[in-house]
Order: sequence, then C-alpha cells, then structure tokens
Amino acid sequence: MATLPRSSKFPSSTARAVSEFDAGLNTSTAWTEHLDVGISPDPSGGGASKRQYLSESGVGTSLSDDELDSKDLEETRPARALYQFQGKAEFRELSVEAGDQFEVVKEDVGDGWSLIQNVEGEIGLVPRSYYMFTSTFTSSGLEPDSSKRREASSNSITPHGSPRLSQPPLYPQNTGEWFPSFRRSLLGGKSFNRFSSFVTSGAEEFILRGPTSPPDVTLSASGHISEGSIASIEEENRNKLGSHGLGAADRHFIDVGPSWREKIPPFRILVHSPSKRTSLLSGAYTVYSVTSMFHAPNETLPATVDSPLARITVLRRFSHFVVLHTALTRRLPGIALPPLPEKQYSGRFSNDFVEARRGDLERYINKIVRHPIARYAEIVTFFLACESDTEWNHRLPAHLSMPPAGPAFYSQIYHPAFNLDAEDAEDAGSNFETHLHAVGKGVQVLRTIFGRVRDARIEMSKAERLLSYSLLSLITSRPLLSSSTSTGVNEENYIPKAKSLINSEGAWCWREGCQGCLKLTKAMQKTSETLQNVADLYDDHARRSQLATHEFLKNMAHPFSIYEGVVTTHKATLSRHHNAISGGHKDDEVVARCETILNTTMAEMETYHTQKIEDFSAVTTEHLDGEIAFYEQILLRLQIARRNFDKPAFDHLAESPRQTSIYERDLENPKLAPKPLSQPCPHVFDSTPMRPVSAAIQDGVNILLGPTGRLGKLW
Repeated sequence: MATLPRSSKFPSSTARAVSEFDAGLNTSTAWTEHLDVGISPDPSGGGASKRQYLSESGVGTSLSDDELDSKDLEETRPARALYQFQGKAEFRELSVEAGDQFEVVKEDVGDGWSLIQNVEGEIGLVPRSYYMFTSTFTSSGLEPDSSKRREASSNSITPHGSPRLSQPPLYPQNTGEWFPSFRRSLLGGKSFNRFSSFVTSGAEEFILRGPTSPPDVTLSASGHISEGSIASIEEENRNKLGSHGLGAADRHFIDVGPSWREKIPPFRILVHSPSKRTSLLSGAYTVYSVTSMFHAPNETLPATVDSPLARITVLRRFSHFVVLHTALTRRLPGIALPPLPEKQYSGRFSNDFVEARRGDLERYINKIVRHPIARYAEIVTFFLACESDTEWNHRLPAHLSMPPAGPAFYSQIYHPAFNLDAEDAEDAGSNFETHLHAVGKGVQVLRTIFGRVRDARIEMSKAERLLSYSLLSLITSRPLLSSSTSTGVNEENYIPKAKSLINSEGAWCWREGCQGCLKLTKAMQKTSETLQNVADLYDDHARRSQLATHEFLKNMAHPFSIYEGVVTTHKATLSRHHNAISGGHKDDEVVARCETILNTTMAEMETYHTQKIEDFSAVTTEHLDGEIAFYEQILLRLQIARRNFDKPAFDHLAESPRQTSIYERDLENPKLAPKPLSQPCPHVFDSTPMRPVSAAIQDGVNILLGPTGRLGKLW
C-alpha cells in the first residue's frame, strides 16, 4: 500500500521541490479521473519531443551499458513514485519509496520498465506502473481531495475502486516453446521476468486501485451469495459485462472453506487416435482426437445406476492446445494452471514420441477440466465442443483478441464477507508452502526409486528367460553358448544329439521307449516355455503398466513450481492487508479487496488439497491393481505348468513323442539383451543438464558438412 510522502532522505542541497500531489491517496478518484498517460498534452513541449525521441530510438530496446548523452538527459519528464520498489543493482535498477520525485529519461525501454534519474543523479530502471507523471497535474491545476474517497460498502464483498488508465501489466505465458526450458536450465529454474505473479496477475493493481470496470451485483445483507442473485442483475449491468467481455463464465463464487463453487459437474477427456497429416501452409503435423465424456442426466434411472455417457469428439493439433493454454493464462490469472508440454522439433513423428505426447496432452487437459472454475471457461468450452473448422477459424480470433483479465478477474469473484482471519490465513500460507516443497522432494525421490523398480523388472525378465534357457538346455542336451561364462558351464562337456543324452522319442534318457523320462521331459519343457511367458510378462509390465504409473507421478513432481504464483500472491496480499490495518487508520476498501484475493488463494489451496487426495489415491490404487493383475497372470501360468506333473495330465504326456520347443533355436544365441526401457518424457520443470557449447557447435558443423549434410553431399 502506498504511504504518505515522507521526509527527504537526501541532503538539503539536493532537496526535492515540494509538490501538491499526495501519493497516499491511492483509492481516491482525484488523480485518476483526469489521468491520461502519454496522451495529454505537455505545455512545455516535452511530451511531443518525448514521443519523437521514442520513435527515433525505438521502443522496447534494452538498456545499454553506455552512458547517456546530454540530449537524453534534457528530454525528461517529472514524475513521482506511487509505490515502494526495491531494485537490484546487478540489474541496473533503482530503489524508490512512495512519494519520491525523479525525472523519467525514457518511459519505455521494454518489458514494462522505464529509465529514470533520481535527485542524486543516479540513473536506473523502475517498473513503468510504479510511478505517475506529475506535469499533467501541475498544468491542469488539479489537487487531490481526500473528501472524494469512497466509503466501503458493508454489503459488498467486492468493493469497487476508482477507474484508471494505465498500461496493462505483463503476463508471462508458457506456450510450450523450447526456449523457456533452455532459459530455466540456464538460470537454475528462474525467469528473466523480475515481476512477481502478485503484479503480473493484476492482484496488486486490484488492491491498490480497485477493479477497472466493476459491475454492480446485489448481495444478501449477510454477505453470502443468494442463489437467485445472478437472475436479479439488471439489464444495464449485463450490457456492461458484455461490453468488457465478461459474461456468466467470468463470474466465480467462493463458498465457506474457502473453496470454489462448482457450476458444472466434472467430466473426463480422452486424447486418442493420433494421425499424421500434411498441409501446404504448415507442412506435416499430428492431429489428435479429443473426446469429452459427460454423464447425461437421466431421471428415469435409479440413483445406483450410472447414467449413460454423452460423447463429443473433435480433432485438435498441438498448436490448438497452445492457443487454449495462452487464453486460459490471460483470462484466469489468479489460478494455478498446469504447464503445457513443450514442443519438439526433431523426431516428433516417431511412434514413441507421438504416444508420449498423446499421454501428456491427455493429462494436461484433464487437469484443466478438474479445476472447479477452469472447466467452464469459454475457451475450454469452445476448445472441446467446436467441431467445424469453419467455425473454429471464425471464432478463434475473438478469443485470441481478448485482453488479459488482470484486476477484472478478481472483481468478478464473490465470497461471504469476513470469512477469513488474517492470522489463520498467514499460518495456512506458510504451512502450504512448506508442504509443497516437501511433496515435491518426496515425489522426486519416488520417481527415481520407481525407475529402479522398472529396471529391476527388466532384470527379472532377463533372469527368468535365462532360467528357461538353462532348463531347456538341460533336457535337450544343447549348450547355451552365449551364457557359458555367466552360468559357469563348460561347453566341451556337451555333445549335441548324442545317443546317451536323448533317445529317439526326444526324451531325456539313454534308454529307448522310456515312458517315465518322456513324461518328465515334456513336463519340464512346458515349464521352460512357461518361464518364457513369465519373462514376457515382466518385460511388458515394466514397459506398459509401470510406465503409465511413472508418467502419472511426473504430474505431481513439481507442485511448488505450479502453485508458486498462488503462494507469492498470498504472501504479498497479507503484507498489504497488514499495512492497511496498521498505522492508526484502517482503509476498509483495501482490506476488503485483500480479503477477496485471500479467498482466491486459499480456494486454490483447497483445490490442491482435494486434487492431491485424488491423485495420490489414484496412483497408489493404479499401482496396486497393476501389481495384482501382473502377479495373478504369473500365478495362473505357473499353476498350469504345475498341473503337468500331476495325474492324469502327467500320464497323457506319454501318448506322443516330444516336439521341438520354439525356444530351442535361441539356445545358440539367447535373447538376453532387451531393448532400452522407455522413460517418461521430462516434465517442463525438470532440470536438464546443459550441453557444452563445443558439442552444440560440433553438431551444427556435422549437420552442414557431414556425409548426410547438404554441403557434405555437394562436396
């Protein structure tokens, strides 16, 4: 929260000029009614020259390390800081306090930063939204009037602040490109953007200035939402919502808990049947079938009978998922969205990658529709239900042109009044953050151990196969050539097809017509073949069932990275709330808006709590069910092999000579080297080792000059 202008910390020789502007009136309409940043004329002509300077130098260029010349320093505009900002010297940033005066050298140097010069002559960067030009107020002769402060309504749980005009905040978006992954690995998981989610989500702007265009929604006197409140909204307010792109899907309700109120029941989505297609414009790409399965209401069926499923299937490619993720990030800035799988430019049509991508997209979209308010977002409904390509191309630009919600997202959240205690909220936020870190570390260890379990299944498969080969080698008197070193058997002791080892009926005996040895040999051969089947079960279980569980664990490996924005916003809001109730006077509007955001963050915590129970219950039961089914199949095959040694099955084995086993041909070259075990695709937040620059350069040279390269072929 901004504070009243403080006494200067600088020497009297460099004292600032006294201004009539009061930076502490952040909820007043005195300075926002006539604010026109970058548009209102400047009597001194500085505004025109400033725009000319920006057009000549180029807006969005980065700050150079070179010193500014005298021309740059002459074209400045006076401004005053609205909020406190703690800058970092290593980023060429300046620290300012609310009420500090300085000169703006360059209003926009890119990414929402401005270049300023303070009264001590120091030049550095500050956020563009943290200050306001003062020349406009001096020229218009306007003075803020504290009597214009609006009183907070006791009946409204979403107080309305004054309108304002300012540049929109930054909204970082992860659209699945390879560069964010490279950037995270380079910076140890940190982002270039130094703005916290408290700023980028619009939460800070909502607390300090209120909603930009607040609609009026009538609530009950108790502060709770009545069921018929939506129907009672006046037509004027509906038109106001529609003009700002805010409809019924943009209004969200929080019940006591706090927890999100669900408007529609959950449903399930399958991403399946990937196929490769080719376009003249975009080239080859993979398209996936996305099927939404809803439980259709059926009042004729009893409550114990599941209602029939209603299915809607559409075709989507990866770029469509990118559009969905980008639109959701802009329209729902206050909730924790799962990261979108990253793009891949090499090997993206291989069967293994397409299947891995299909699974990642299915888990991503199901995570979206599991969220109580994300599942009924207009872009989600449009993504899952639009079957016509013509309609998709017609309506998609409207969704892409929707502005970031920012403070409007919080202005559309309604909750019971005074349902939070600040101390309880602080304890909940601290405990939630600690729990997220612990869960993340624990799941990472679990993923590593589970990978070893899968490797152990492959080793067990090799061991069962080797045991089968050894048993078959014993009863057929054929050497196991490739494993003599591992088994310790001397191959010279074996004489293939010698009379003393097997008889004419293929029995493991030196006597002709031995019925007992014939039955024993055939029963042991069936046991050897059963062990081969058991080895196949171990191999398939590790590659399919356990791979699915391993992929499931990946989604729960980085909870703090996903909910870091919620934690940051929760902490910063508590700080603003503390400032609003301390210092001798209480700002009811700021306190109420802080309460709205705290309800939002704690509803997100409750959502994580609910989904954590569901996820870990699902992954544990999935693992147990898979193990039970796996061992049941092994047990069934072993029981069948065991019956061959009991009557009457054992006696029936003597009715015909022994047939050659299909695995005897493998004794000379046993199949004991399985293909590498497939691993889950890395999570977006997994730390990946950086490749040496020399290796990357060498790969580039090989691509160009190698035998298969373009220049290599020409050479």
